[in-house]
Amino acid sequence: FLKQALGTQTQPPNQMITGLALFLTFFVMQPALNQANREGIQPYMREEITQEQAVDNIVKPFREYMLKHTREEDLGLFIKLSGGEKPKDVTEVSTWTIIPAYSISELRIAFQIGFLIFIPFLVLDMVISSILMSLGMFLLPPQLISLPIKILLFILVDGWFLIIESLMKGLTGNA
Repeated sequence: FLKQALGTQTQPPNQMITGLALFLTFFVMQPALNQANREGIQPYMREEITQEQAVDNIVKPFREYMLKHTREEDLGLFIKLSGGEKPKDVTEVSTWTIIPAYSISELRIAFQIGFLIFIPFLVLDMVISSILMSLGMFLLPPQLISLPIKILLFILVDGWFLIIESLMKGLTGNA
């Protein structure tokens, strides 16, 4: 959404966005990764627990994280689509049901953030188009004028900070 709103299809490069997403994922998931290692992998390596118990202990922190960040409506949808009996509580919900529910919950948030990013840049494009038309400059592409202004605006409002802050608040629950 950011690249589309700015009008820069190649900047920032996809590799940079993917790398940033990976590092942010590791940052956010560090507590769950540590818990899975501490309660599942390490005891299994020391042969203190069975493989089945280790898998349960490894999956548990990720389930808790996903359930914490999944909307009830999305979870209800996938429980209904699974065709099974309605669970009595959340511990009876399959991990394979939680994963897609979590995914669409996060996609919803991503689209909301994208929308909020897109609107100011769209308004700026409309203002610049109106100014150029009122000046009779019909052949001058508005993007030629608006691109440097949008980049400058993004820098002035510290856009990367705001985007990362919004993402992290949504993912860590620290509002």
